[in-house]
Amino acid sequence: MRPDPERLPPVAVWAAASLALYATGSRTLRRAALRGLVAAAFTRLLLVLPFGRRLQAEETASAAFVAGAALEEPRTAPGMAAAAALLHRTGGQAAGRRMLSIAVGVGAAAASTRVWPVPPRKGSAVPKITLPERLEPNADGRGLTIVANAASGSDDRDGDLDTLRELLPAAAFVEIDPDNGDELRKALDRAVQEGAVALGVVGGDGSVNTAAQIALEADAALMVVPAGTFNHLAQAVGIASAEAAVAAVKAGEALALDVASIGGHVFLNTASFGSYVELVDTRRRLEGRIGKWPAMVVALIRVLRHSDPIAVEIDGEPRVVWMAFIGNCSYHPSGFAPTWRERLDDGLIDLRYVSGDQPWARTRLILAVLTGRLGRTKVYRQDRVERVRLRGIEGPLRLARDGETFEGPEDVVVEKLARRLVLFAPDPATK
Repeated sequence: MRPDPERLPPVAVWAAASLALYATGSRTLRRAALRGLVAAAFTRLLLVLPFGRRLQAEETASAAFVAGAALEEPRTAPGMAAAAALLHRTGGQAAGRRMLSIAVGVGAAAASTRVWPVPPRKGSAVPKITLPERLEPNADGRGLTIVANAASGSDDRDGDLDTLRELLPAAAFVEIDPDNGDELRKALDRAVQEGAVALGVVGGDGSVNTAAQIALEADAALMVVPAGTFNHLAQAVGIASAEAAVAAVKAGEALALDVASIGGHVFLNTASFGSYVELVDTRRRLEGRIGKWPAMVVALIRVLRHSDPIAVEIDGEPRVVWMAFIGNCSYHPSGFAPTWRERLDDGLIDLRYVSGDQPWARTRLILAVLTGRLGRTKVYRQDRVERVRLRGIEGPLRLARDGETFEGPEDVVVEKLARRLVLFAPDPATK
């Protein structure tokens, strides 16, 4: 007997659809799968149960899944909507009840953006620059030295290297398997001493950070091939693959990005102190499974339950701080899940911290995060500044920058560097 589409369990269909989206490897499609599942679960648990007599449970959850996925990736909408229509062919069902169910599902998906914002599809803006001839390697790669970090998080690092060798046959290649953080720096330093006019790095944000510092010191342009677990900078400038990085080098397309420094160490994305260091570690362990924003909420609750605030001076003012986030340029959205930047050259430091000296601070903070009202609670502060000075009242602060932790000096200065990083990247107008 042929199965009746009306009897197919929608939960199984949407679970299979989520697995298919996740298997693509696309960050956007993975977010679409997660938001769809979260919206569907929300409707079943919090909306359908109390109003079950008025709503079609499965149809409400299906509408929430379709709408949630479409918010992240609109191209999923036609196929998902067609699947939902096939699953819920109900000729005799009252039209009003069906419309109410669909409306509630779509509304639940839309409401999720209140606490889990959808990032813009357009990348960060940064002005294109014309490379001076001394910084531009030949189209075949002559003058470019590429260092590959064998400890990076990418599963396709070897494939990236094969692509680079094929497309840039005259480039110099160095593979390292670092036992410590100095190996990458030493390899890049040698490349500069041997006359490289441009540097390349195959690795994640930590490797890119190290390469950026060398490139700045040597006044060299940098090529980035994303091969790490997160690749935040590469995503921000529209470098999705080795081919994209090579295309920018061959076309001589480059951008000039702000670079920030904390305690004498440069960072391109974010830095932190206090329990935010622990928060980031916990969030990163979870986000591959449940997504960045849900992972941030879970990590925040875990850290606040077990951590203690620290005493610190911020620009000379004594504060009691649980955790702090420091962004190179202004991040969005407001709150403690900063995800994207509109610009990479605004000259500002994005400073956010959670105060630990307010009554019921932990409870107020968690409720504010879950209701999307973090920016309005007194336990949270956010400022955009050009420079900030920090000092641990009880001793030196432990710091983090672009995923790397280290012991900071007694007095910590966070500021923008006068020189910008020259990065091979696609023209923002063509992204």
